[in-house]
Amino acid sequence: MKEVISFLAGLQANNDREWFNAHKDDYRAAQQRFNEFTEALIAGISSFDGSVSGLQVKDCTYRIYRDTRFSNDKSPYKCHMGAFICPGGKKSGMAGYYFQVGPDDDGYDAGNMLASGHYCIEPAALRVLREDITYGGSDFADAVAAAKGFELDEEGKLKRVPNGYPKDCQWAEYLKFRTYCLVKSPGRTYVTRPGLLGRLLEDFKATKPFLDFVNRAIAYSRNPD
Repeated sequence: MKEVISFLAGLQANNDREWFNAHKDDYRAAQQRFNEFTEALIAGISSFDGSVSGLQVKDCTYRIYRDTRFSNDKSPYKCHMGAFICPGGKKSGMAGYYFQVGPDDDGYDAGNMLASGHYCIEPAALRVLREDITYGGSDFADAVAAAKGFELDEEGKLKRVPNGYPKDCQWAEYLKFRTYCLVKSPGRTYVTRPGLLGRLLEDFKATKPFLDFVNRAIAYSRNPD
């Protein structure tokens, strides 16, 4: 990943179209390297999670061009490359495994990141998920605990238990989350030293029980009968 990070570091320091166009070949080489790694990552995850078997790289990766229409930041390019490997591909609405590489140690804009879950769960699925936690929270807690090195993303977490759920529930704290996603910021060394694929597969495999719990709720919300 060193060559990918090197390109992204240059882009971070020169985030404009003139620099990018002058380094188009470097971009293509970095993107190809990341795509090749993503292909291997899909195959590796498929060995323990058959729900992602058959996905192609294009189903999981994103364009480097930023959508600046509704942002105060008008920088034209992302300073990271990421892949979201989930059942049905990145547009399916299912939870999955996310890997991101960037020039910074951590942070969404340009950092290195592992995540398992989904940031934008549909309201119907969120209701089912909270019900599942209310009545079977020990399974959810066990799944979170099994993902060593990960923690639940608290972005947007509510201060109170949402209406309609028991405030004295043993698992009430889990009901306050709006994003059900496990995250890990491993730093640059994690992604640059040899053996990255094996480390990722080991880490992601530990999050599979959590993903199974979340995806069960999403699937049920779409076909409750």
